[in-house]
Amino acid sequence: MPLLTQEQGQLRAIECLAQRQVAARDARRDGPPSWHAEVLTRLRIPHPEQARFIGSVAKRKVIRAGRRGGKTVGSATLAVQAFLAGRRILYAVPTQEQVDRFWFEVKRALEPVIDRHILYKNETRHVIELPRTETRILAKTAWNSDSLRGDYADLLILDEHQLMHESAWGEVGAPMLLDNNGDAVFVYTPPSMRTAARSQAKDPRYTAKLYARAATDTTGRWEAFHFSSHSNPYLSTDALEEITGDLTTLAYQQEILAEDVENVEGALWTRALIEQTRVRAADVPDLVRVGVALDPAATSQATADEMGIIAGGRGSDGHGYILEDASLRGTPTACARPTRTRTSCAERVAVTTPLARRRR
Repeated sequence: MPLLTQEQGQLRAIECLAQRQVAARDARRDGPPSWHAEVLTRLRIPHPEQARFIGSVAKRKVIRAGRRGGKTVGSATLAVQAFLAGRRILYAVPTQEQVDRFWFEVKRALEPVIDRHILYKNETRHVIELPRTETRILAKTAWNSDSLRGDYADLLILDEHQLMHESAWGEVGAPMLLDNNGDAVFVYTPPSMRTAARSQAKDPRYTAKLYARAATDTTGRWEAFHFSSHSNPYLSTDALEEITGDLTTLAYQQEILAEDVENVEGALWTRALIEQTRVRAADVPDLVRVGVALDPAATSQATADEMGIIAGGRGSDGHGYILEDASLRGTPTACARPTRTRTSCAERVAVTTPLARRRR
């Protein structure tokens, strides 16, 4: 096949765009095609909590739900309904297992239409499209801005959002919705100690803060939804009891009841106390002494505790200041690298701080 010149390529792109616009216009003029009704009958009947967020008209929805509460199935139903309305949907989640679950539900609803070649499906890319239109469902794994780039949508669903880096939404997700005034759905289960280790978020409460924003919004643009695993009437009671038996009380509150737990009972350092004593970097006085403290973990397995790596110092006012928390989970060698880096930085701070220089 001969290569197209730049001008020919531009003309081809314009022709394709015109064809899509004609198809979209005809669909609006002639009403929905007959296969839409067939797809709707194949969608699972949502339970009441799913129906609430599926039917919401808010531009930004934050869904906090317990494990097996039906959030992924509800997201698939929302995606298919949006697809039938001619929208372009991007579903992103950090784990392939969740992609497969969402993909199964979407294919189940659209399968007869796919088999008749009315819709195009690509299993490798996890994409279903209505040919010659912008209408599409794409499912992919994504942790951060880099893994989310390269796509656009007017409905963005970020599932297991508590595991994603903040840049996924702030740097890529939000900008991609600007052109079409698109909608965003954030789905999460509050992370327990068991799941928090897999999170890429710099602020472990980033998604919880989004939920709080949605819960207090009075404009109608944001809306918050909360339901526990017990809200799913299709979930086996035996299965739920089995899951519950393996969890601590705190993990049960977070993963089953879907509660954003602010403080562990009996905690010495509460979040309120930390926020009350937080200061801006510009307000930190000259440091008399700086150092890096280590708290090694017993093992480096995926389920192990983090190795505590804290850089701090004593100010000229007599107060202690935490400069950075670089704690991480890994082998001793992997943990040693940031330790050496923070120690070197601490030494440079000590040399350049007037009071520290006089004490050396």
